[in-house]
Amino acid sequence: MGLYSRNKGKVGEREWARLCREQGYDAHRTAQFRGNTGAAGDVEGLPGIHQEVKRVEHLNLVQAMMQSTNDAAEEDKGNIPIVAHRKNRLGWLVTMRAEDWFTLYREWEAGMDLKRRAEE
Repeated sequence: MGLYSRNKGKVGEREWARLCREQGYDAHRTAQFRGNTGAAGDVEGLPGIHQEVKRVEHLNLVQAMMQSTNDAAEEDKGNIPIVAHRKNRLGWLVTMRAEDWFTLYREWEAGMDLKRRAEE
């Protein structure tokens, strides 16, 4: 990986961490706080989520998701692996396994049911 690619990766990690902070989460680049720890996600601050961040024009999404999944398994914390990614001039996207998406969706749905019951 060249210097330009590494720098672009760091910039992407900072951008993603800033977006997480704007959403109310205390997120930061892992490398800034703990150094390069191997299986650690690129960004910390979303409890229960292993974050792999990619800021590239041509992303092998399957490979990136496999990296996130494998690293999350190595951490052995039960974290949901995601890939946060974006291209130039486009917004951030989050990719995750369907099984994890359904887990999150069920939690959201249960919360909506509680909200509806409270409003009745």
